[in-house]
Amino acid sequence: MKFLDLCKVYIRSGSGGNGCISFRREKFIEFGGPDGGDGGTGGSVWVEAVDGLNTLIDFRYQQHWFAQNGQGGMGRNRTGKDGDDIVLRVPVGTEILEEDEETVVADLATLGDRVLLAKGGNGGWGNLRFKTSTNQGPRRANPGQEGVERTLWLRLKLIADVGLVGLPNAGKSTFLAATSNARPKIADYPFTTLHPNLGVVSVDGREFVVADIPGLIEGAHEGRGLGDIFLGHVERSAVLLHLIDGTSGTLIEDWQTICDELDAYGAGLSEKPRVTVLNKIDALDDEERAFLKDELEAAGAKDVMLMSGATNEGVTEVLRALAPHVQARRAADRPADPDEEEGGSWQP
Repeated sequence: MKFLDLCKVYIRSGSGGNGCISFRREKFIEFGGPDGGDGGTGGSVWVEAVDGLNTLIDFRYQQHWFAQNGQGGMGRNRTGKDGDDIVLRVPVGTEILEEDEETVVADLATLGDRVLLAKGGNGGWGNLRFKTSTNQGPRRANPGQEGVERTLWLRLKLIADVGLVGLPNAGKSTFLAATSNARPKIADYPFTTLHPNLGVVSVDGREFVVADIPGLIEGAHEGRGLGDIFLGHVERSAVLLHLIDGTSGTLIEDWQTICDELDAYGAGLSEKPRVTVLNKIDALDDEERAFLKDELEAAGAKDVMLMSGATNEGVTEVLRALAPHVQARRAADRPADPDEEEGGSWQP
């Protein structure tokens, strides 16, 4: 299935049905009076976060979503049928943006979130509604209210606990393949990853989701390379895993490049907890490992870890370093139990 994380949709709610002008005509009833019914309400447009989706590809082939119009009122005081609502089913983590691509309408970050995008028009009143003591035979009815038209953008931000960042060919996809059942493309040239990949990893009986995004290069925030558009997929993560190629001849520059790009992107990425890892140590001897680690820490990297995704050396230790950050985020997001008080759970 093709991965798509940004698309434009055109929506329109249903218009309300017109009210009816009608009079009761029945044998032996001389003055039947008005009996025009109201129009039905137009259908509304909703968006809902559902399970089982991880791409917006469905909206690539159907961009127009129109709810049903309400039926007009009828004689004998019959109200028109309401129009059916229409629901856009999107993956969890989808943002709804206005046409300017900046104003956020809704953020569906939780399974089951449901938001009204366009309310259906009200049905018009029939002439029965206008009957008064001084106007026994009104010949007036209201038209139905027009539906609402909107042009919106859907942007998917994957829900992941850990976000992988680094230069192209830093070993991010190899790490994901070594720790999960995900099978991203792996090759010995840059930009093998062209779209984000998700994998579920496990350590010490705890599981969390890791997101691998295409590599960043210097100037990504200005659109160089694949740009920084994929950084949105790690905005919601609890911790960033910064991988650095230990075989690179410009180690410090590589580390600084990613730090600068995270700062330039904003959205709080530079303030997120970060685990810095020197990768591909299988190609280095002990002396080189210690020297490069000291160099990175002298440049400002904190608590640099050593790992080889190809041989699994140090992988478990890295996962264990990520786990506390994930657990802390989950604990902060977990709703408080109303039965629990400061002294513990309530006892009868």
